[in-house]
Amino acid sequence: MEMWLALIAGLVLLVLGGEFLVRGAVRVAERLGVSPLVIGLTLVGFGTSTPELVTSVQAALSGVPGIAYGNVVGSNIANLLLILGAAALITPIAVGSAALRRDGGVMVAVTLAFAALGALVPLGVAIGAGFVVALALYIYMAFRQESRGALREKADALSEADPALAAHGGPALPVSLAIALGGLALVVGGGYLLVDGATALARAFGISETVIGLTVVAIGTSLPELVTSVMAALRKQADMAFGNIIGSNIYNILGIAGTTALVSPGRVPAEILGFDNYVMIAAALAVVGLAWTGFRISRREGALLLAGYVLYLWALWP
Repeated sequence: MEMWLALIAGLVLLVLGGEFLVRGAVRVAERLGVSPLVIGLTLVGFGTSTPELVTSVQAALSGVPGIAYGNVVGSNIANLLLILGAAALITPIAVGSAALRRDGGVMVAVTLAFAALGALVPLGVAIGAGFVVALALYIYMAFRQESRGALREKADALSEADPALAAHGGPALPVSLAIALGGLALVVGGGYLLVDGATALARAFGISETVIGLTVVAIGTSLPELVTSVMAALRKQADMAFGNIIGSNIYNILGIAGTTALVSPGRVPAEILGFDNYVMIAAALAVVGLAWTGFRISRREGALLLAGYVLYLWALWP
């Protein structure tokens, strides 16, 4: 009973914490005069990926690398098949050609790099540092390629998709900072509870910790992306939904797997190398391929992505 309470409480705290963290951080950025592009690429992206970061690092430090790397790979698969599929069912996902070439190409490249390096060598400090530096270079590249018109367009899209991201009014800087810090505290506490509950669940049912990381933990920590993408689709901001998913996947590999390797060097579990990495690669190539067909992901293609996720769970679960 205690493990179920820890698991549920951890998921709830992660979702609430991620929400408060994003809202508070965006307000802080606006009060400090940070550009809308920086808000979109850093604070919103990092904010929705914070649950994965906290959970993976804590799992690695707790000696359960199956949950740490399973969370990264499982979250990426869930983002592409489950969340993007659900958003496309609500409304077709429009994809800009420039964003697809840059962000889609980076996502595929880092996915292949993670799979190759994980299969060949342990992920040590040097690789982890390289991933984090690559993430910083990606953000810099995206910033340089954006025009002033694109900056205004992104700001409008963010404001329409979520009033909390609008730059008008809102709480003062100390209040916004307190909201962000409170959200971070909830995320950290939720990460501890989620890892403890998931580990206990795996042991109690004789299920591999890697499987738990790839499913229960991965879906739970992807809930901020799910809520953000579905709400964006409901508000007819389908391009934001696509950018949120692709950006989160890049952050998950470069930022989260990189940080995990920095704080707890070690090998990626063989279970992930032998099956799930291939599913993640296939999902990334499928999404980019579908997006190239008319620069959109239709409702039918969204249904295919969802069906692929159901098939993946069927193949994975013992």
